[in-house]
Amino acid sequence: MPDGPRPPRFVRWLGGFGCAAAGYAVFQALFGLLPDSIDGQAARYAIAGVAGLGTALAAWLAAELLRARSERAPAGTGPFTAGSASLSGPGPLPQLFSSAYDALAEQLCVVDDPGCGRLTGWPHSLGESAGRPTPVGTAYGLHIALDLGVPDGRLSTGDLVETLWRLRLPDGGWSARSQGTVARPEVTALVLGALARAGAEPARVAAEVARCESGFTLELDRTGRELTHVVTTVLRGLLRAAPRSDVLPVLQEALVDGAVTDPRRQHRRCWSYRLAPLHGPPSPLHTSLAVVALDRAARVLGESAGARAAREDGVRWLLACTDAPHDSCLDLSSLREEVRRPRSDDPSRHEVLNVRHFTASWVVRALLTPGARDIAREDGLEAEWRERLDGAATAVWAAQTDGIWTWPREDTTSELRRPMWMTYQGLSALRGHAVWMYQPHG
Repeated sequence: MPDGPRPPRFVRWLGGFGCAAAGYAVFQALFGLLPDSIDGQAARYAIAGVAGLGTALAAWLAAELLRARSERAPAGTGPFTAGSASLSGPGPLPQLFSSAYDALAEQLCVVDDPGCGRLTGWPHSLGESAGRPTPVGTAYGLHIALDLGVPDGRLSTGDLVETLWRLRLPDGGWSARSQGTVARPEVTALVLGALARAGAEPARVAAEVARCESGFTLELDRTGRELTHVVTTVLRGLLRAAPRSDVLPVLQEALVDGAVTDPRRQHRRCWSYRLAPLHGPPSPLHTSLAVVALDRAARVLGESAGARAAREDGVRWLLACTDAPHDSCLDLSSLREEVRRPRSDDPSRHEVLNVRHFTASWVVRALLTPGARDIAREDGLEAEWRERLDGAATAVWAAQTDGIWTWPREDTTSELRRPMWMTYQGLSALRGHAVWMYQPHG
């Protein structure tokens, strides 16, 4: 967390008592427990009194520690409580959205490239010293601009769309910086989803969709087809760009078939990082990715009984988390993943893409899918659903400052600490949480 480690549970428990009440309770209990062999009533009173005063002082110090930590936390990193704002004034989200928009407008990169022409967008992360728009950074920036509504002309969605087309590889498609000049389906689907959402020319989008579909097969990209992250990313992107694509039911079924069971959580089906043996351990992040993708596919394509059962099991698996507190439980731990593919120019060597995952944002999205609350109500787990959802939203809120999300310092270089994808996922998760939880008063 940006404001430092959480206080120990004992400190939080002790700080919850009134100082005098805690001291008096210890005095009374200790006075009754001291043996009669202690010489005189005065001695017993003295011992119990000192213990009571010590407890009261400890409770006061714990309370002061908690108060000081809450006052020291920077703006935007405190606990996020749904429905805390009254109708007398705005809640914290409008300011957060405004700050995020201002930061993106201020750090927009405009570069005249000799080969591509004028590029307007963002690099992979905000604050990079050699800032040049990239397909990934600009696609997520376009998604953010569309989410925030583009209240003024500082961000032009037309310029962003044109930049994404100019960044297209010579043979079609898009790739991340570390993937060279070979188009990759997960990046292509991400860009196509953003372009389609912004209203790009349908014929151009359809041509790129066809190229993406033809390259995303077991024969041509076995690595990608066996990874939960890649399959769910392609599925979500094509659902936006080509909802009638013949590939979508195939990917939906592959995702369902790739589920595993977890005996530690009532043998519920869930997902790991791989859809094929060896699958790996059950993963809250990959289970959330699968639940979100299957929910969106169900609304567009429909779903079989098996697909529905797998999706609902994934929700129940997430609700079965027993760790606490739920704003910092193990299920919310962010992850790193490597996507290793043989290089097209030299199959004996591998192209490595390092992927970081903001797990809390995906848990929020999964628990906000339309069927998740129905499942919780059906199982009598509405309280658990709300507790886990609010805990994940609090963790998402705590990772940002002034509307920009930051990856933990110890895991990367300073230039890669504010990735565009993380800010998009954080904003999207909080926006969805706020919309879902809105309750009109009166």
